[in-house]
Amino acid sequence: QVQLVESGGGLVQPGGSLELSCVAHGIVFGIYAMGWYRQAPGKQRELVITITGHGITNIADSVKDRFTISRDKNKSTVNLQMNSLKPEDTAVYFCNVVEADPDRTNYWGQGTQVTVSS
Repeated sequence: QVQLVESGGGLVQPGGSLELSCVAHGIVFGIYAMGWYRQAPGKQRELVITITGHGITNIADSVKDRFTISRDKNKSTVNLQMNSLKPEDTAVYFCNVVEADPDRTNYWGQGTQVTVSS
């Protein structure tokens, strides 16, 4: 059974920084990609940033130059460093893993709240 364990998040002032981490357990076929999505109140879930096993990243324009992703393949861990946070970054952030099975199965974490407010 696949389980994604997220940590980090919380309350931060505008301009501050936070780091989120996610560890994937129970992956059998290896990981094709890992990353983060977010969902603000009343809005749809949206891509933040993802990274493949080959190091290819996909990042939302709204967070370019502020957010970076890193991945430890040996530990099936992905980290999201968020700098220069803005109130509009407030959302529940979800870890996502795409397993390298024939179906490219998606798994989701339970979500962690990030609130940017003074």
